[in-house]
Amino acid sequence: QVQLVESGGGLAQPGGSLRLSCAASARTFISISSYSMAWFRQAPGKEREFVAAHSWSGGNTYLADYTDSVKGRFTISRVNAKNTMYLQMNSLKPEDTAVYYCAAAKGNYGRDPERRRNSYEYDFWGQGTQVTVSS
Repeated sequence: QVQLVESGGGLAQPGGSLRLSCAASARTFISISSYSMAWFRQAPGKEREFVAAHSWSGGNTYLADYTDSVKGRFTISRVNAKNTMYLQMNSLKPEDTAVYYCAAAKGNYGRDPERRRNSYEYDFWGQGTQVTVSS
């Protein structure tokens, strides 16, 4: 079983930055190189929302995808050797306030936006990290 642990959340002012990390581990061996991974967020009283995906597309290729509201502000990345995925969040806005969740699935989601943006397609989830943007 894969465990995901998020970190890096906290309080930021509008226009500020935060970097979230998601570290993957297992009881034996894991490499996230052939996993599709994503960030989702959920604000109080609202449904879970897709934020960004870093999807395995076969071989050593990956596809980055973002919801429109964060394009140009957020950057998703990974370091496979560290089994870690990141979300660099710049130019933060109050509407970015939410609990951010890391998600992963073993497989190629790079060709199918309906899969990589759908929370039900992911098998493993972190506990969430709170991001609050407020002056």
